[in-house]
Amino acid sequence: MVASSPYSPGRFSPFPSRRSVVHSTKGIVSTISPLANEAGLQILRQGGNAADAAIAAAAVLNLVDPSMTGIGGDAFALFYEAKTKKVHALNGSGRSAAAATLDDVVRDLGITDLVHGSIPNTSALSVTVPGAAAAWVDVVEKFGSGKVTLGEVLAPAIGLAEGGGAVGEVAAFYWAATEAELLSKPNGVELLKKDSKAERGYRAPRAGELYGNPLLAETFRRLAEHGKRGFYEGPVAEAVIEVVRSLGGYLTLDDLKSHGEMGSEITEPVSLRLWQLADEEHQEIDLWEHPPNGQGIVALMALGILQAFERDGKIRRYGSRDHNSIEYLHALIEALKIAFSDGSWFITDPHSSEPVTTQSLISDEYLSSRAKLFSPSTVTTDLTPGSPAHKTSDTVYLAVTDPEGNACSFVNSVADTFGSRIVPAGTGFVLQNRGAGFHLNPAHPNAYAPNKRPYNTIIPAMVTNASDGSLNTVLGVMGGAMQPQGHVQVLLNMVMFGMNPQEALDAPRVCIGVALPGKSTDPGKKVDRTVYVEEGIAEKTVRGLEGMGHEVKRVEDWNRALFGRGQVIRVKTGEVEGVKERVYSAGSDGRGDGAAVAMI
Repeated sequence: MVASSPYSPGRFSPFPSRRSVVHSTKGIVSTISPLANEAGLQILRQGGNAADAAIAAAAVLNLVDPSMTGIGGDAFALFYEAKTKKVHALNGSGRSAAAATLDDVVRDLGITDLVHGSIPNTSALSVTVPGAAAAWVDVVEKFGSGKVTLGEVLAPAIGLAEGGGAVGEVAAFYWAATEAELLSKPNGVELLKKDSKAERGYRAPRAGELYGNPLLAETFRRLAEHGKRGFYEGPVAEAVIEVVRSLGGYLTLDDLKSHGEMGSEITEPVSLRLWQLADEEHQEIDLWEHPPNGQGIVALMALGILQAFERDGKIRRYGSRDHNSIEYLHALIEALKIAFSDGSWFITDPHSSEPVTTQSLISDEYLSSRAKLFSPSTVTTDLTPGSPAHKTSDTVYLAVTDPEGNACSFVNSVADTFGSRIVPAGTGFVLQNRGAGFHLNPAHPNAYAPNKRPYNTIIPAMVTNASDGSLNTVLGVMGGAMQPQGHVQVLLNMVMFGMNPQEALDAPRVCIGVALPGKSTDPGKKVDRTVYVEEGIAEKTVRGLEGMGHEVKRVEDWNRALFGRGQVIRVKTGEVEGVKERVYSAGSDGRGDGAAVAMI
């Protein structure tokens, strides 16, 4: 669960509170930091669109919440283009070292059990090429308004990095939890605050304190002035390779240069048509997700399996009173288990040898066959391929809409808390450890190989109306294996149970244990089949699930980070004096520091 922290602000939520839905006809920025929100709004006011604003916000988040995100990680984007009513997808994930084989990796790690072994999270072998820098440039160039430059987009973050930005409570907690480890790593003090009274002269910034990072400002400035070459070639690239190679990694300058020249991959998003159960007319909607190597298809599969349960008469059509009921949660949990059992095996780099096609996994025929595993009264135990266990991850998700009706669903991550904890000297950022997501079993589709992208947890989502392709919702929930689970629960809270965006985010969640690829599983231990339930779910529901055979554990306080933090912007059409006008309605997760902020 969550590591203990030397900075202990007490209970996560010491008193009940509420947030209202935020409405706007112009645009909304919703992130986990008010400072990032303001950066996005500044760009919208300057004439930028949702894509431009998303990158401005992401850059600020790198400064004020570096344990979760940054330019040293990966990024994925979905962009809704209002003019064409088309959803575009951009995969900004990096690859493994071209010069390292699976044999090299297991030899260096001294691993002989390839089925249960894994790449350690803080090993230099876990560092893949950072894809975020190229993604930031490509999102602005391919989806941006053309009215603001990359330098203008990054200016708010550069200014804050030089002058200092105030740190939020949740960000401070995780910063402090990793303080000792950062102090022990080469260049780790670059991500800490100078303090002559601290034991080693540096410490994690506390909530409300100003934190500046001039080295990060210079990294951003290089990117702004030189584009992708400013990151993937020259001093920044050299610093990345120097620290990785010194710690036993295989990345080279050619690996970075190749990624910079290749850029992010523009892919075709995948979608599944769903019922709109909160609507008496049963309006159909399409949920859009990224294809592999992201895990978005897990959300699509789980929802498709739930639909198959209903179509086959195994569950009834649920109404508002069924939210988080025993019957509903049992069906949800079992659908997620089946979806993850497939996703954890089949999701890999689509450019690797013989990948399973995404469409085959979300076809009605296949989902119906998987739904046959479900029993309405008992737990399903025989699931192949894959098997459940648990891992968390650290990511930021943000949603932006603009006055023209465009939207950007954007996620940026360093994988674990402060990623690999490896900081290239003089750059002010940490490198991700996404390579720890590779399997070492050569028979696994997601096995480590040279120049390959691993299973990636980060997934933005978007919903359009099936009738005309118009934008319905921008949504995402951050946090490792929780991400597709969060997408399913938050979306169903709105379309099945009639909640508004804020209610949908506030509602307590469940999280099933999932063995994400690459995570070591001790053959001598029992597989974790726990269903984690958040405080707020009724005790009788917990007892009912246990009666069906589920192993249930209640999660409280700061450990509620397990259930992720999300953002939602929903779109509807209103009318003022006979004139139809677009209305955005947004919510921001109370488990985080941020908010949804409206443009006027």
